[in-house]
Amino acid sequence: MPQTLQELAASLGAETLGDASISVDRLAEPLEARAGDLALAVAPKFAETLKSSAARAAVVWPGADLNDLGLDGAIVAPRGRLAMAGLTRAMDDDPAFAGLSGIHSSAVIDPSAQIAEGAQIGPFVAIEAGVQIGPNARIASHVSIGREVVIGTNVSLHPAVRIGPRVRIGDGFIAQMGVAIGGDGFSFTTDGPSNVERAVRARGAPLDPIDGTWHRIHSLGSVEIGDNVEVGANSTIDAGTIRATRLGNGVKIDNLVQVGHNVVLGEDCLLCAQAAIAGSSVLGARVILGGKSGVADNLTIGRDVVAGGGAIVLADVADGVFVSGHPAQPTHEHRAAQKALRRLSKQ
Repeated sequence: MPQTLQELAASLGAETLGDASISVDRLAEPLEARAGDLALAVAPKFAETLKSSAARAAVVWPGADLNDLGLDGAIVAPRGRLAMAGLTRAMDDDPAFAGLSGIHSSAVIDPSAQIAEGAQIGPFVAIEAGVQIGPNARIASHVSIGREVVIGTNVSLHPAVRIGPRVRIGDGFIAQMGVAIGGDGFSFTTDGPSNVERAVRARGAPLDPIDGTWHRIHSLGSVEIGDNVEVGANSTIDAGTIRATRLGNGVKIDNLVQVGHNVVLGEDCLLCAQAAIAGSSVLGARVILGGKSGVADNLTIGRDVVAGGGAIVLADVADGVFVSGHPAQPTHEHRAAQKALRRLSKQ
């Protein structure tokens, strides 16, 4: 829906330059912007591109010269990415939920399920016994929700989300396509010491054959998710073995992330694509795991830890440390070691 620069700026708490009555109906990069678009040019490096753009309006940096850029109006964004968060929210027409209204005739809902007012349920959704769904939930097509699941208010489940039994989900939850929550954890044991245990003890010596039959440890726990959590496409969160796997308020999870059984994530953790956390590890508040990073099982990661992309954490990490490498170590130590290796190779 078209909005004026004044309306958008008001939603951001931002200032405008020039003609604030200009109406825009789409966000665009400067090179692709047309007359009715709002070009995103949040730093001076975009100035030359913006000058050759067809856009009449843009989001610009503090101190930008409207006349020099050839614009009729602009929104000033001191922090570009924060402005993008507000603008994309304001301009998002939620196409994944377009056409949802009430409960679709093809949805299969157990009579004991409690669906609150304002919920929208799409085609071929399956909701099992004892489920509770809060007000204004949006559930797209082909979602399945297991027995005794409790879901809070203003939740959005995109197509093909799978939620296992007894999961508890707070308010404002968003699950992208293909998310699976509450499946059994990857937990097995052997009659005697496993090859993992034997390999550690053998210190490189060849292992003799043994009975390697794996015996399943069943997942009797579930998953508990706080408020305002988001999970990206095709990510998985396993049920706990006895107690629940727990995600604190504000956790954000990218695509293709694995959260193992019994894991605890503190508030506002951020897990990037292909990160994986093995069973029973505990991460403090605001931990960030870079892409393809991993955390071994039964570890404690302190608050405000950052693990760089590809880092493999094999030991506990204290509060506030930035770690890198395999095995992960404080980044300044990892970089120093890499520099030393390069110097050795030149000798």
